[in-house]
Amino acid sequence: MGLLQSIKQVFSNHCETSDKHQDLHLRTHYYKTTTAHAFTEVKKLIEGLDGFELLAATEEYGELSVNVKKGKKAFMVISIVSVRPFETAVDFSITTETKLLSMDFGYSKALAKKMYELLDQKMMLSKG
Repeated sequence: MGLLQSIKQVFSNHCETSDKHQDLHLRTHYYKTTTAHAFTEVKKLIEGLDGFELLAATEEYGELSVNVKKGKKAFMVISIVSVRPFETAVDFSITTETKLLSMDFGYSKALAKKMYELLDQKMMLSKG
């Protein structure tokens, strides 16, 4: 990842994971499981985390909306998409609430990484 991209991430209040993200830790994670199982595991994880409030869970669309209320406040959308039978992708879009400056000093990025770490413990990665 280039220096300019690193600086942009620090001075942003938003982080989004994707297939071709420059930061390898923020690339989409693929799990060897069905979409329904991944959705259930993600939902259980969110419900078990202190300071996380599940706002909406729509299995039909594979999306969960979450408020992070502990520490820095943030809003997170988790997307769960079937790629092929027994391969499911999980992505995060996280926006941190900021009062004066529109930057979170890497908090949203760290939160996305932490969420992937927790999910990696619950489901088997398909490819990386």
